[in-house]
Amino acid sequence: MAFSDKFLLGAATAAHQVEGNNTNSDYWIQEHLEHSSFTEPSLDACDHYNRFEEDISLMASASLNAYRFSVEWARIEPEEGVFDEAEIEHYRKVILCCKKHGIEPVVTLMHFTSPAWLIRKGGWEAESTVDYFRRYASYVTEKLGSELNYICTINEANMGLQLAAISKRFRLMAEKAASSPSSAEGKVQVGMNFQKMMENAKYAAMENAKVFGTPQPQIFVSSRTEQGDLLVIRAHMAAKEAIKAICPSIKVGITLSLHDLQAEKGGEEFVEKAWEEEFTHYIPYIKDDDFLGVQNYTRTVYGPDGQLPPPSGAELTQMDYEFYPQALGHVVRKVHELFKGRIIVTENGVATDDDSRRVEFIKEALSGLKSCIDDGIPVDGYLYWSLMDNFEWQKGFGMRFGLISVDRTTQKREAKPSLSFLGSCR
Repeated sequence: MAFSDKFLLGAATAAHQVEGNNTNSDYWIQEHLEHSSFTEPSLDACDHYNRFEEDISLMASASLNAYRFSVEWARIEPEEGVFDEAEIEHYRKVILCCKKHGIEPVVTLMHFTSPAWLIRKGGWEAESTVDYFRRYASYVTEKLGSELNYICTINEANMGLQLAAISKRFRLMAEKAASSPSSAEGKVQVGMNFQKMMENAKYAAMENAKVFGTPQPQIFVSSRTEQGDLLVIRAHMAAKEAIKAICPSIKVGITLSLHDLQAEKGGEEFVEKAWEEEFTHYIPYIKDDDFLGVQNYTRTVYGPDGQLPPPSGAELTQMDYEFYPQALGHVVRKVHELFKGRIIVTENGVATDDDSRRVEFIKEALSGLKSCIDDGIPVDGYLYWSLMDNFEWQKGFGMRFGLISVDRTTQKREAKPSLSFLGSCR
């Protein structure tokens, strides 16, 4: 497909989803509650913490040249103000392993999981979190910044607002019995079990109160208020300022979860409102960032009465998304209308057991992206989600996005044809 030599073509992961045994995080605690909304706990996950060299080597063997991964705040600062030197050195080893294999490390500072202590202090609706995140960003940059060219501060900063809207819609649908739980879960780009959350709400509140000190802990993936949404953006801006003060050359950006919003006749106002909430209102805060991480998986269609289900007979993924790789090019074009900076596709992928469909998805998505580049849109990279089959949050290990399969009994890796196909697109 002939992307330039400087184009970042690779894959992405998140620490909690692949490393295993992230015991000081909010997610680890919630996975182990008696009335957890998680299908299963993460446990050893893919043991990427110990096997990262093998995984990075597989990427290199397929000619990929970029790896987006997250450093885990709950490992680096397991207790408030206590930083673990051994853990920061672990991530240095991951970065140096990437470089040894000719792979550009793209580091994310916060990919959904937070230290449990942060949540006990109010989490992602507490004013103090802005300064805590600034301090954490400073520490990571002081220790690792000289090895890095790219940092994503916060993954999918808009996810809280999306979840608030979806949760409200799901409650209404459940009350009216107008739709199935899966149809709601397929409208948000993260693994959620809304039905189980509703069923467990009473018990979970009591259990959360015991471990977090509140029945409704404000983890990052909680329904967000408008004030909390702004707080997340302020945390991003504080982290960016801290990073630049230490290493001005590092390119800093944020990532957003973006749908290809399409309107049938009468649905135009719904699309405009949804795009404002999902993207437009962030522009004043991110317009001067070095890049924007675009994360897209599917489209959302609106009619005169609101959001529509996937078309009859449409191919659905394991996540109940419509299989629609054309969405990526559409979203990148739409983003470029308002955001004039550099763009990196930090996530795009498909959950399926049919790897031939994954190959087709990648082929179509990259075709749309190449068209954007040919039209002068400054796209610097494409990082497929995900490098390996992993822990898809509340949905557990059943959602297979990976370019590499993982036998979780033996932790044996096996590259799928889609891995070499992606590498061949350079």
